[in-house]
Amino acid sequence: MNASRPSVYLDYNATAPLRPEAKDALLRALESPANPSSVHAAGRAARDLVERARAEVAALVGVPAGSVTFVSGGTEANALAIESAKAAGVERIIISAIEHDAVMETAKASGLPVEALPVDNRGVADLDWLAQALDKPGKTLVCLMLANNETGVIQPVDKASTLVRAHDGWLHVDAVQAAGKIAIDFSGLGADTLALSAHKLGGPQGVGALIAGTRATVTRRLHGGGQERGRRAGTENVAGIAAFGAAAKVGRETLASMAEQAQWRDALAQRLKAEGAVVLGEGADRLPQTLCFAGEGFGSEVQVMTMDLAGVMVSAGSACSSGKVKASRVVDAMGRADLAPFALRVSGGWASTEDDWIKCGDAWLAAWKRIGARRREVA
Repeated sequence: MNASRPSVYLDYNATAPLRPEAKDALLRALESPANPSSVHAAGRAARDLVERARAEVAALVGVPAGSVTFVSGGTEANALAIESAKAAGVERIIISAIEHDAVMETAKASGLPVEALPVDNRGVADLDWLAQALDKPGKTLVCLMLANNETGVIQPVDKASTLVRAHDGWLHVDAVQAAGKIAIDFSGLGADTLALSAHKLGGPQGVGALIAGTRATVTRRLHGGGQERGRRAGTENVAGIAAFGAAAKVGRETLASMAEQAQWRDALAQRLKAEGAVVLGEGADRLPQTLCFAGEGFGSEVQVMTMDLAGVMVSAGSACSSGKVKASRVVDAMGRADLAPFALRVSGGWASTEDDWIKCGDAWLAAWKRIGARRREVA
């Protein structure tokens, strides 16, 4: 990278850099390897690391430690929830039209009928539609994410829960993007299960958790030993879990500073709108550090590459598609298919600065003006 250009990372919704506290916990755990199922002193020490982390992850969402099952990440947590609901007798699945592929594809693979819960032009779930859909016969699993990974729009999960519980359904919440960015109260949300992932809040990749409430029974998918209270077989990733716990702790303690990024996000949004860009999800409650916008005619893939050449790292939609940049189906679901090929996501996090957001705006606006100049030349 050219040293004269800014080096700015604003792709935290894809993955957050490892927090120093998480790195320290990871390295300490790696220095004393042992199986947490062993009964000797080293094994007991490893078990203590796992259980301390479990308590911190539980505190992040306000649940007892026993509600936490450690898994390999958000994708597995979502899959475990959906397959547990199926095992519990749900007969159909309703998923919001803006769910992550980890939820959408697992639902499709379940063999159960799947319906899409529409969203309005702000990207907020249509609860009137949900109420009518739940009146149909059959026990229903409803999957509604807490905050969208592309737009940052926060969903009315607590209101959806009231509807789901009135019909004796199961509500699963993908909270992967929300954790460490806004406060999460599992009980207040009324969820039955909830997915978390360490690397979205400054922990390592490859570790996550499924939170289960008293109405949910987790049915294991991986068989073998009795690890994780019989919910998931396999020796626990002790170092990853320890780091997850550390990231959860500091993430919970620094929510106020994360909230301050809404000012930086909004300042950038105003600069972009003044030059003709469209902010997506505007008018809805959003994560404080997420901005999704589109400049018509400026392709998403071209934007990402152009910004990268300018030393600014951002994304076009979800980063979980093997490096492919496609038109955003989230933006499409919001009724803006015309803007779906041009959407860009900027997402800050624990180490972001106001200057990062300013430099991001400078780089994008410079590219946008070059495109405008070329169009005028052609015209």
